[in-house]
Amino acid sequence: MQDMLVRLLDLPDVSEEENKLFEKEGVVFKKPITPEKSIVVDWVGEHFSKNWADEALAAFASLPVNCFIAQREQEILGFACFESTAKNFFGPTGVLPHERGKGLGKILLIKSLRALKEMGYNYAVIGGVGPTSYYEKVVSAKIIEKSERGIYKNLLKHSK
Repeated sequence: MQDMLVRLLDLPDVSEEENKLFEKEGVVFKKPITPEKSIVVDWVGEHFSKNWADEALAAFASLPVNCFIAQREQEILGFACFESTAKNFFGPTGVLPHERGKGLGKILLIKSLRALKEMGYNYAVIGGVGPTSYYEKVVSAKIIEKSERGIYKNLLKHSK
């Protein structure tokens, strides 16, 4: 897995896509608040991994929280964290398999990158990317050469 670099100065506008998802499917995008911490962290651990749940937990150490979620009523559909594992890093992020392809991940990504821009960054790192083509297409991210041995090198993983 490689890290990618993304320029934050000219991110696409997703407000129209966000409005359509709300009107069509009742999807709300927001930063969760402290009383939702255990719900979000448990959800990430259940649907993705305990390592990602740890990163989501770290996102709650900042106020406002360094995370966005997509929800429909009481159901979480996806999440995206930023600056939870390292300064100026985007990730982890994920959307439930049956909700993919609707644009939720793109909106979560852009909202998170905009938040990093608001924190004063002009560029951000997308850490440990598997399929790079998505980020190349959506935000013109570029692979950082020799980044395979980044911050996730020697990462301890939970046994199943």
